[in-house]
Amino acid sequence: MNKLRTLCALAAYLCCTLINAQNTEKLYLSGTGLGDTRTWDFYCSAGMNSGKWRKIEVPSQWEQQGFGEYTYGRFYLNKEAQPSSENGLYRYKFKVPAEWKDKQVSIVFEGVMTDTEVKINGVSAGAIHQGGFYTFSYDITDKLKFGKKNELEVQVWKESSNKSVNAAERRADWWLFGGIYRPVYLKAVPAAHIERIAVNATADGTLTTRLHTQGNTPGYTVALSLAPVGSQQTASKQIMPLNADSVQTLTTFWQGVRPWECEHPNLYTLTLELLNPQKQVVHIHEERIGFRTIEFRPQDGFYVNGTKVIMKGVNRHCFHPDGGRTTNKQLSLQDALLIKEMNMNAVRSHYPPDKHFLDVCDSLGLFYLDEFTGWHGRYDDEVGIKLLREMIDTDANHPCIFLWSNGNEGGWNKKLDKYFSEFDLQQRHVIHAWADFNGVDTHHYPAYQTGTGRLANGYKVFMPTEFLHARYDQGAGSGLEDFWSNYRSNPLFAGGFIWAFADEAVKRSDKNGILDSDGSNGPDGIVGPYREKEGSFYTIREVWAPIQFKPLRITSSFKGEFLLSNDYLFSNLKECSMTYRIYSTPSPLKGGKCALLDSGKVDLPTIAPGETGRARMALPARFFEGDILELEACDRNGKSICTWTWPIKYTAAYFAQQQPAISASKAPVIENAGAHVILSANGIAATFDTANGMLKEIRRDGQIIPFGNGPLPVGMKADLKSITTRTDGNDALLIVKYTGALDTIIWRMTPDGLLGMDALMLNRGNGGKYKGEFFDKKVYQLGLTFSYPEKEAKGMRWLGRGPYRVWKNRIPGTNYGIWQKDYNNTITGESFESLAYPEFKGYHANLYWATIESDTAPFTVYSETDGIYLRVFTPQQPGQGTSEEDSMHPFPEGDISFLYDIPAMRSFKSISEHGPKSQPSSIRIKSGDDGLRMKLWFDFRNMHSNVAE
Repeated sequence: MNKLRTLCALAAYLCCTLINAQNTEKLYLSGTGLGDTRTWDFYCSAGMNSGKWRKIEVPSQWEQQGFGEYTYGRFYLNKEAQPSSENGLYRYKFKVPAEWKDKQVSIVFEGVMTDTEVKINGVSAGAIHQGGFYTFSYDITDKLKFGKKNELEVQVWKESSNKSVNAAERRADWWLFGGIYRPVYLKAVPAAHIERIAVNATADGTLTTRLHTQGNTPGYTVALSLAPVGSQQTASKQIMPLNADSVQTLTTFWQGVRPWECEHPNLYTLTLELLNPQKQVVHIHEERIGFRTIEFRPQDGFYVNGTKVIMKGVNRHCFHPDGGRTTNKQLSLQDALLIKEMNMNAVRSHYPPDKHFLDVCDSLGLFYLDEFTGWHGRYDDEVGIKLLREMIDTDANHPCIFLWSNGNEGGWNKKLDKYFSEFDLQQRHVIHAWADFNGVDTHHYPAYQTGTGRLANGYKVFMPTEFLHARYDQGAGSGLEDFWSNYRSNPLFAGGFIWAFADEAVKRSDKNGILDSDGSNGPDGIVGPYREKEGSFYTIREVWAPIQFKPLRITSSFKGEFLLSNDYLFSNLKECSMTYRIYSTPSPLKGGKCALLDSGKVDLPTIAPGETGRARMALPARFFEGDILELEACDRNGKSICTWTWPIKYTAAYFAQQQPAISASKAPVIENAGAHVILSANGIAATFDTANGMLKEIRRDGQIIPFGNGPLPVGMKADLKSITTRTDGNDALLIVKYTGALDTIIWRMTPDGLLGMDALMLNRGNGGKYKGEFFDKKVYQLGLTFSYPEKEAKGMRWLGRGPYRVWKNRIPGTNYGIWQKDYNNTITGESFESLAYPEFKGYHANLYWATIESDTAPFTVYSETDGIYLRVFTPQQPGQGTSEEDSMHPFPEGDISFLYDIPAMRSFKSISEHGPKSQPSSIRIKSGDDGLRMKLWFDFRNMHSNVAE
């Protein structure tokens, strides 16, 4: 009988006319966002350009338009400081279409900071709205002149008259702006209309719709239709009867729907047509929805469509240097794509974001943790309930939203917790971000060992909503590999959210456009203010890649097989593709130009999420002629997931193939000159100080190359024992013996003028009868260092890992290749006026060779020792650091160093609270140990190959 009624209703619907059908209409009074604005009249009460009527672009933050005063939200740390508190008065004239005279018209504000009073034609539109991050509206139908000019007047107070609003929103770790910063528009609907809907669309095809209507009477019906977004598929339709209630709940079932999740974000257009008793469509409401089932299972985790999920998340502000919190759809898309590029699947912010950001999260597949504002302070009950309803009414239908947060770090009004379930049809779980609350421990900035009762020996779901702070070059990639491996080993781990996505530096209109992050408060990003990628971007991309390789080294036994794991949540690896590339990377001795030798397809097996299997490539005949194997994986849409590289040859075998036949006919010369010994050949002269055994200077055809004052031991001690010279075949040798950590350094000059250094160290337990300790108990750096004036360098070209510098706990994300970068003095997260990434200075991993490019003193160094870190100069410490540990461990003496070990970079926690790959090393020497041997070759000759072509 029910089926018959449905068929009859559908037949009646198909016969009805559409003469009265009306869509919701919008008329923008402002622009849509950054780069698309309208000019209004504006009066500012204080600060820049105040006391006079002027023009302003809307939407905007008025500070970015040259009005008022700037304040950063942690001003209160200075007891004498006060926030800027100017107010602004906006006026704008607009014409309302005459054909709207029978419609209900509302004015909608998507975001205004902070208290807002609205007048239409001199008449108040309603109560003053308080709260800067929420969409609000007024019914202004009876205040409009249809077909004529109307005047809008908006009074905005930057500081709220409600202390709790200021406590929640404006005593916080972000810039405090003022103004109408999100779009303003008129919305017109017919007298009988669908005001809004709330949906709960579950993975089995059940759709529960809470329908809010006005003007309907008994006899009205609603037709629901569903069509895949972007598809030409004909929409299926179901017709449901309505009563005269303004709020009604409908339940429908839709067969064959494809569920929404982060890897397959299937969306549908839900169309609701309101039909009057004459079966005429009087109003049409459309909304994008996704079918998915979200569950929180105590002492277990979060489930989406029955699959346990892990959040690879980041915290993001709605922010851009030019617009402040005024953004646009293009910026939201750019940010979401960058987040996806890092193989992240989740985002959190401290307040409801722009609608267009939630739209792109729906489309691209990003889970969203939607937070009710309250940085550390909280809203009072009265304003809090109003704002919470506004947030949920505006955001709730986005399938990306999997969880609500009631405030941050103490900024929660517990009395409001119960209203989340009252307002949210989907009954999503609620957390208090940073607290252990409601079955979820969201502890902020946990240590590697999470603490008593947390994760390792706890029984609650663990999901830190902030971890691995990205200030400066901490970048959040530092230590991530350890943290993630440790946390993932526990089934109670539900993922986490890195702090934060982008540096929050604003372009100051009062300071000639400089970018200001308020010292160390704002530079917290993985990317820069204009989305410049820092080194951690690529580390996160590799550590969180959905394809993970088991440890692999290429040897002569390699048969083209890789053991890999599927770290996707929902996708089989058969949906992906992978290609290989084999590169020849000759050194400057053989031209130095990278060449692709071969490429092809890697066969990916059917591997379910969480499983491990073998991938295979057919080894081409020239495989072992190559130097580097590169693999790149792409997802089902052809987008790159990650790129990995492995060396095919180790350094000694590589260098052996690079050495040219000796061309010089004249043997090297050894000159003993009392205080000095000089080895010379082919125009190169190396002078050594017999008092300490160090290289004093290099001359090329009489011209000084200012490389020397070394090698100085780093992380160890050594005293000179003896110096001798001799020849070895066609080569001249200087043999320096030591007590302590160094045993012997043999300097070798070839007839062609190549200078070799062969250093043996840490092979004797007593250091050759050295008196006292001769190496550091905690080894942060270990190796040898030289001096070279920074002013001489104009760039660097090298074969090794790159292009970014590394820290001991941030090596993933760098790849083997020939790289080049020009000299820069970038201070990560601080040099906003001249950000150049990758940074020039710092540690570079797995050196094969490197050319220091210079107009006057270029040289190239080659390594025959695997695993050497090349240190190039000393990066400048960020000037705004709050403590020594906020930035870098001190660098060694000198300028150019060759190291076996380097320090880690902390990420908000001290190094001791990080994982094993962040800890300093230790040295143990046993009788019979070979020790460590460092073999380098220096080429100071004036050859074109010493400079990048």
